[in-house]
Amino acid sequence: MQQQPVEPHVFVILGGTGDLTRRKLLPALYHLRDQGLLEKRNTLIVGAALPEMSEEAFRLWAFEGLRHSGTRNVNELRTWCDACIHYQSVHEGTPEDFETLAAFIGRLERAHNMPENRIFYLALPPDIVPTVMERLDQVRLLKSHGWVRVVFEKPFGHDFHSARALNTMLHRYLDESQIYRIDHYLGKETVQNLLAFRFANPIFESLWRRDAVESVEITVAEDIGVEHRGAYYQQAGALRDMVQNHLTQLMTVVAMEVPVSFDAAAIQAEKMKVLHSIAPIDPQNVVFGRYTSWKLGDVVIPGYLQEAGVPPDSRTETFVALRAEIHNWRWKGVPFYLRTGKRLPRKLTQIAVTFHEAPTQVFRSLDPGSIPPNKLLITLQPSEGFALCFSVKTPGRPFRFADHALQFSYEKAFGELPEAYETLLRDVMIGDQTLFVTADFTETAWRLYDPLLAGERPVYDYTAATWGPREADALLERFGHRWQLGW
Repeated sequence: MQQQPVEPHVFVILGGTGDLTRRKLLPALYHLRDQGLLEKRNTLIVGAALPEMSEEAFRLWAFEGLRHSGTRNVNELRTWCDACIHYQSVHEGTPEDFETLAAFIGRLERAHNMPENRIFYLALPPDIVPTVMERLDQVRLLKSHGWVRVVFEKPFGHDFHSARALNTMLHRYLDESQIYRIDHYLGKETVQNLLAFRFANPIFESLWRRDAVESVEITVAEDIGVEHRGAYYQQAGALRDMVQNHLTQLMTVVAMEVPVSFDAAAIQAEKMKVLHSIAPIDPQNVVFGRYTSWKLGDVVIPGYLQEAGVPPDSRTETFVALRAEIHNWRWKGVPFYLRTGKRLPRKLTQIAVTFHEAPTQVFRSLDPGSIPPNKLLITLQPSEGFALCFSVKTPGRPFRFADHALQFSYEKAFGELPEAYETLLRDVMIGDQTLFVTADFTETAWRLYDPLLAGERPVYDYTAATWGPREADALLERFGHRWQLGW
């Protein structure tokens, strides 16, 4: 929790000429530099990729990307690129190519009097990760007199068996303490503040249990389609791409017990307890959907089956809604509804906690349902903040109620929030694994969802720009609930 200094290190991006590097990693690194964390003396950035490219050409490529990302001081930006950014091609990825990369990194460390502290960010397709790890090990880049940390992007496997195989492979070369599996949702300030919100404010923590909570909903809605990722998405689908990782991580953060301390091991232990407490999910309580085309004037939004790379007989889902139950003392009997989808009406990540209605209705003469239950809405994107919804009497007669909210906006209180990658990359640099995914978590989560991936399952159509198939609404209605859509 204390501000820790960043030790001098070399930050190597394998896949350094890719879209992730330009859109996310380099902007995050430059913004960390703006905060005074990454000066020339403590961080050297090395892009490593297949294309043959000079260092000057790579620096210009990085500079142009950063300039178009909103960086204002062009001269300062160019100075930073020239001082801190380097490039080395790995050509065909042969052992000899990685020997050349190792020699290049060694020369940089000696020239700048750097310790052998190294971060390897694998911005790579999952299928080549095992080969790259073998190459790094062969040239002893994973062994040093300092520390070595390796960062992985999802997916962490395709199912339980592939996740276990991936972890076994990683542990062949690295200790678990060296592995940083990124789930960028956990880097969002609002997710981190959810822990503070609960554990620093007893007024809410005392209500965070089955006696007070009727239901919890977690929605991660995207307004875009699969776009150019059709071929990848065809092999993944919404359950693998979003539910198994992002939504399950959020569920464990919401449901976890108070940790004994605010450090990585204690927080991850409590999240694992939640994951082990989730009951097997009834397939009858799961709805799969797929977006169809939608016409707005002369513009036609294609359906999933019309996207590039998607076969016309695809059964891959772009929407999932499900009901989960956590069988522990705190949450037994409280349903957790998870929902995610593409081509929904708007981008929204929200946690909605609905509280029980009053045990007796004093205002029984009013229309049933005229007093909605109290709700706490936690918005993670796009407008980070909280809203506590409650009922108030409207002025005058007749006696009526209106639903209002006490609201808190991060942007109004603190201005622009840091990007998730800024938070996560800084945590890698200081060796803090609190916001990262462990091997046990990935495998246990896959065990939970693997049965839902087996065999044939109905996939219901929904029109693009709607909130999913009608069957998703019916799922909640069966239990007397309905989806919350923000305040």
